[in-house]
Amino acid sequence: MDEVIEEPGPQPVVGEDFADAVFADEVWEDCAFERCSFVDADLRRLSTKNCSFVACDFTGADLSESRHHTTAFRQCTFRRADLSDSELRGCTLLGSQFGDCRLRQWLLKDTDLTLVGLSGADLKDSSLSGLRLREANLTEADLRGADLTKCDLTGARMLDAKLADADLRGAKLGADVLVQADLRGTKVDLEIAISFAAAHGLVIE
Repeated sequence: MDEVIEEPGPQPVVGEDFADAVFADEVWEDCAFERCSFVDADLRRLSTKNCSFVACDFTGADLSESRHHTTAFRQCTFRRADLSDSELRGCTLLGSQFGDCRLRQWLLKDTDLTLVGLSGADLKDSSLSGLRLREANLTEADLRGADLTKCDLTGARMLDAKLADADLRGAKLGADVLVQADLRGTKVDLEIAISFAAAHGLVIE
C-alpha cells in the first residue's frame, strides 16, 4: 500500500498587530492567525475561505458585508465590532465573545456557536435555524422574532432573554431555558409545551 503523506497546514501568523490596518475587499484563503490584534481594522467586504483565527482580538473592527466560508473563529473577541450584513457559512465561532456589536442581518448557515458569548446581543428577527448554540450565553439577548427552529440550545444560558414572536419549534432546550427565558408569545411545538409545563410544576394528566 502506498504511503499517504498529509500536506502540512498553513503556518499561523502569531501575535502580530494589525490594529487600524485596511484589508477591505481582500480575499484570504487557507490563512491562519493566532493571538493577533485586528483592533479597529477595516475588514469591510473581506472574503475568507478555510481560514483560522484563534484568540484574535477584533475589538472595534469593521467586518460589515464580509463573507466567510468554512472559516474558524475560535475564542476570539468581538467588542463594538460591526458585523452587519456579514455572512458565515460552514464556520465555527467556538468560545468567541461578542459585546456591543452590530449584528443586524447577520447570516449564519451551518455554523457552530458552541460556548459563544452573546449576552445582551441584538438578534431580533435573525435566522438561526438549525444552528448549534450549546452552552452559549444568551443572557438578556433580544431574540424577538428570531427563527430558532431545530436549534440545539442544550445548556444555553438564557436568563431574561426576550423571545416574543420567536420560533422554537423543533429546538433542543434544557430545563433551565424553559424557566429562565421570557417565552411569552413564542411559537413552540407540543413537546416543548409539555416540557415547559413540567418545568413550571404543572401536572399533566
